Amino acid sequence: MGSPTFDISVLTDTRPNDHSLPAFMVSTTRGFLPRQEPIVELPQEFAAVESLLQRMPIKMASGKPGLLAQFSLGDTVLRELPDLTDQVEKYSKDLVLMNALYRDYSFMASAYLLEPCHERYLNGEEYGLGRQTLPRNIALPIVKIAGIAGFKPFMEYAGSYALFNYRLADPEKGLDYDNLRLVRAFEHGLDPTSSEAGFVLVHIAMVKESGALVKGTVEMLNGTIENDRERFDDGLRTLVDGLRKVNAVMNTMWNRSKPQSYTAFRTFIFGITSQSMFPNGVVYEGVSEEPLSFRGESGANDSMIPLCDNLLQIEMPETPLTDILKDFRQYRPGNHRQFLESVRDCAETSGVKKFALGDSVSAALYLQALDQVRDFRWRHWCFTREYILKRTTHPTATGGSPIVTWLPNQLQAVLAQMVDTSGYCKSVQGVSDIMDTVNHQREMLQKEVAKYCGERGVAAS
Repeated sequence: MGSPTFDISVLTDTRPNDHSLPAFMVSTTRGFLPRQEPIVELPQEFAAVESLLQRMPIKMASGKPGLLAQFSLGDTVLRELPDLTDQVEKYSKDLVLMNALYRDYSFMASAYLLEPCHERYLNGEEYGLGRQTLPRNIALPIVKIAGIAGFKPFMEYAGSYALFNYRLADPEKGLDYDNLRLVRAFEHGLDPTSSEAGFVLVHIAMVKESGALVKGTVEMLNGTIENDRERFDDGLRTLVDGLRKVNAVMNTMWNRSKPQSYTAFRTFIFGITSQSMFPNGVVYEGVSEEPLSFRGESGANDSMIPLCDNLLQIEMPETPLTDILKDFRQYRPGNHRQFLESVRDCAETSGVKKFALGDSVSAALYLQALDQVRDFRWRHWCFTREYILKRTTHPTATGGSPIVTWLPNQLQAVLAQMVDTSGYCKSVQGVSDIMDTVNHQREMLQKEVAKYCGERGVAAS
C-alpha cells in the first residue's frame, strides 16, 4: 500500500496546550471541534465584559431575570463597558484566548443590536428595526479580535455561538452530552435542560462524531489517487458509519429543544445581511463610516455536510440559492475552509465520483454515503418546518437565506444524484429500499415546498 498522498495538514495530536495555533484545526481525533476545550473565563482585564455577559441572559445562572429580561442591556453597555482594544493587543499572540474573546464580544454585539427586536417579538409585533449602530466600545475590539482569530466581526456558528461555547461540568467525563454546559446564552441556556441549551449542545454532540468523517475522507481520497479500491471502500465505510452517528445525535434534538421554544431565543442569532431589521447594514462606530453587513449564525456554517458535498462531488444547481451556499463558505474557521477546499480540489482532480461508480460495491457504498447526507438534510428540513415555518412568517433564515426554498435547493440535488447513482448498483442488496425512500421524499418535498411557498406568496424555485 502506498503512502498517503492527500497531504493537507490534518492533526492527529491536537496540541491542546499550544496557544500559538488557532483554536480550530481539523483533526482525526476531534474532527471539526476546537483543538482544546474552550476557555471559559476571561482574564481580569476583561472583567467588565465578563460581568455584562453573566448578567445579560433573560434568565441568569442564578435564575433571576437578567439585562435582556429588562431590556436594559443597551444602556448598560454604553454606561459600563470601556474600550478594551489596547488590552486585546496585549494578548494578541494567544490565539485560543482570541477565540474566547471573539465568542464573547460577538454575543454582546448580537444582543446589543437585536435587543429592540426581541422586545417587539415579546409584544407580538414584527421584529422592526434593530439598533443601526454598533458602539465603538464593542465595534473596535471585535474588529481587531476577529482579524486576529480569522473570523468575520459578527457571530459565527463554530467560533462563537456553538462549537466554542461549551464547558465540561466534570473534566474527567469528557464530551458526554450530559456533561456539557453552555458558557454564554441569550435566553435560558445556562440551564442545561432548557431548549436553548439543547439546541446548541446537540450541535456540539453531533460534531463530536466528525473525526470519523475526516478519517474516511483522507482514506477515500488516497484510495482514489492510488487506485486502491479496498482502501477507498474502507474509507467510505468509515464515512458512512460516522454520518450515521451524526444523524442519530441530530435526531435527539426533538427531545432536547422544543419547537415551540426556539423562536424565543432565535431573535438574537439573526445577522445583518438580507434582514429587514438592518435594511442599510450596521455602522461600526470608529471602524467605518459606511455600514457593514454580515450573515448571521447558521448551521449552514458547519463543516460536516459541506465536507461531504465536496468529497462526494454532489452537483448543486446553478441558482441564486447555490450562490448563497458559496457565500456561507466564508463564515467558518480558516483551517476548516482550507481543508474543505483541498478536499474539493482533490476529489475533482482524482475523480472520486467516477471511481466510486466504476464498481458496483463501491457504488452501493457511495449511495449509502449520499443517503446519509440525504437523511441529514431531510431532518434539517423537518426541523425547519416544525421549529420555524409553522411558527413565524419572517421570510429569511438567521443566515439571510430564503427560509422556504434554501434547504430544498440542496436536498433536491442530493436526491437527484442518488437516482443517478442507483443505476450503477441496482443489483446490490439494500439499494431498492434506499431508493423507495428517495422517491417518496422527492414527491413529499415538492408538495411541502409548494404549500409553504403558496402560503407566503414566494416562488417555489
